[in-house]
This record gives sequence, C-alpha cells and structure tokens, in this order.
Amino acid sequence: MHANTDIKRLIIDIIACLVYKKTQMYELILRPAGISEKFFASLMKKRNVDGKPLTKRDMGTIIVQELEKKPEYMNNINSIIKIAANWNQFHLTDNEMLARATVQKAREVLNVIEIMEEKEKQLLREEKEKERKRLDEERRLATVAMEHEIHNQSKLLLMMYDELVMMKDNPQKRGLMLEQLMNMLFNVYDIALMQSFRRNEGGEQIDGAFKLDGWHYLVEMKWTSQLSDMKQLDSLYGKIARSGKQTMGLFLSIGGWSPHVVPLMKQQPDKSIFLMDGFDLRMVLTQNIPLIDLLQKKIARFNIESEPFLSVSMLLNE
Repeated sequence: MHANTDIKRLIIDIIACLVYKKTQMYELILRPAGISEKFFASLMKKRNVDGKPLTKRDMGTIIVQELEKKPEYMNNINSIIKIAANWNQFHLTDNEMLARATVQKAREVLNVIEIMEEKEKQLLREEKEKERKRLDEERRLATVAMEHEIHNQSKLLLMMYDELVMMKDNPQKRGLMLEQLMNMLFNVYDIALMQSFRRNEGGEQIDGAFKLDGWHYLVEMKWTSQLSDMKQLDSLYGKIARSGKQTMGLFLSIGGWSPHVVPLMKQQPDKSIFLMDGFDLRMVLTQNIPLIDLLQKKIARFNIESEPFLSVSMLLNE
C-alpha cells in the first residue's frame, strides 16, 4: 500500500519544519522512524543543481521517494506521522507557527490512520473468526463422517468376528482371518497396522505392528482352544528386547491366558507388554468403546499401576 499525495506532502513538511538543524532532524525524527544513519549521511553529502547542500525539504522529498521502494514503507511513514503528532519541542524550529500547523495536520492524519488500522484489525479478526468456524465445521463433518464409517465398518467386522467364533475346526485359517480382521479394524480408526512380517533375516515372525502416541507396538495374536501361557509371552518379550527402546508389545489372546500369566508378568522386570482378550475386542466391535480409547486406557493403567491386564468392563466404569 502506498501513501497518497497529501500524506507524502505531510511527511516532507514534518522533516522540513519541526526542527532547524539537520542533525536534530535525524536524531529526533528519522532515526526513531527507522531511517538508517548511512542513508542520512549520504544525503548530507549530496548537492542540489546549484551545487549547494540539500535543504531539509530536499531531503524529505528524496526520503519519501526511497521509502516507496521498500516493503516496510508504510511502517516508516506511520512512524514519522506518530512522532509528529506527539511533538512538543517547538523551541527547536525557526518557524513555530508552521511547525504547530504541521503537528496539528499530523494529529488529524494519525487519527484517520488509527481508525483505518482498527477497521483493518476488525476485518482481520472477523476473517480469522470465519476461518475458525469454517475449520470447526470441517472438523465436525469429518468427525461425523468418521463416526458413521466406524459404525458401518464395525457392524461388518462384528459379523466377521462372529463367523470366526464358529470356525473351530480350522484354527490356522481362523488365526489368519483374525490378523485380517485386526488390520481392517485398525484402518477404520486410521491407525496403520503392519500385517504379518518377518525380520532378522527371516528368524522372527511378527504378527503385526502399529504406532500410537509416539510409541511402536509389536502385536502377537492368538486364537487357540488352549489358554495362552507364559512361554508365548516370553517369545514376545524377546522380540521387544531385540527392537528399539521405544517399543512395547500388545498380546491379544482371544481365549484368554492361564491364571499364572498375569502374576508372572508383574514379576517381570521389563514391563513392556499389556494384554487384550476376546471380550475387549468384542466390546470394540459392538462400539461400546472406541479402539483408541481402549488402547490408551490400557496403556495408561499399565504404565502407572503396572497392571498388564484390565478388562474393558473395568475401564468403562472409570
């Protein structure tokens, strides 16, 4: 934005009229307004067409012309006007009447500038508020859409889970289908669950892995007719120990685990695995609790209270 002709004329009058000495003009007006000392020194060396030193008015004209070339132009202009509007050192001028008239003009212009600035600030506030409301509405619609998608997908996954419950004669296929179901469930909640993979030159089989709140989790999934035992937990402990420091484990056993598992896990010095059973999973699929909420609540209680397993029924009562 560029100042109009009247404001440019006012700036030149301020520079030319408020003080008699050029050095005082620089120290009291130009320096506080952000005009460099090097630029002012160059003006002091210049000569007009008659070979004489530039007058303060000559300097004012050049200063306005040079300021117009810079992006901070209006900041410098407004600073000069504000300095003039608050001016009271009329003893420094050789024409007090002209100086007072210039100051009065500066006050009138400053009042207009402040009104315009306030209007611009108000418009900016209104635009920000509109943008905030727009973003809030987008987030609300996105949340509604996600909740709708979770609702629909959870119903389908629950049907798939119930079919797997009846698949007792093919445990290997049921295990593979469980991995697919969990992958689909995590995707519904926008959590990337890596499917089964091998690592360490094929020496280790990992059922799955995901990242939540900055931590990585290795997942072990079991759906067998027998209860899971500590030997299977020890296998997951070893895999975590061979991973990075910011890695924990989730052991999902649909049928649960033997009675000695949880007490032995509490004795384990490396508290890195928490448990999830078939009831926990079913409560997620029936939408009694979101998957992310379940995981975060389990992890929090595990980290704070050293409880590797708390049933979803207990977590829902919190």
